[in-house]
Amino acid sequence: MDARAQGDARLAAFYRARFRDEFRPAFERWLASRPLTNPDAAPTPFVLPEYRLAAQDEADRLEAAAAAATETVKEDVERADRYVLAAVLFATALALAGIGGRLRLLLPRMIVLGIGSIVFVGGIAWIATFPVSA
Repeated sequence: MDARAQGDARLAAFYRARFRDEFRPAFERWLASRPLTNPDAAPTPFVLPEYRLAAQDEADRLEAAAAAATETVKEDVERADRYVLAAVLFATALALAGIGGRLRLLLPRMIVLGIGSIVFVGGIAWIATFPVSA
């Protein structure tokens, strides 16, 4: 064996000694398929089913938990948005009542107070449809 071949062998041994444990079975199977001479061999050991990162299962589990938490947060944000809109409706009804109380003519006063009453009753009816937490 010449010096270059010895150097290549030492370099190969150097890299093999540093393989991750989950990579070794895939690499051994890939070498057994004779990738330099067999055109049907996998192009790389990373595509073989034996290669599976140990952290991948944990990452998949955490991703599923994050997706579930995201759905819960979306529901909570939608509920909060409905309550904010209800507060705006009640503030509008209150503003209309204040405006109506300041008007001197009876017809405009009744119209503004009627609209305010409709907004108020509609807001209460809408809140009654909100889900109740246990």
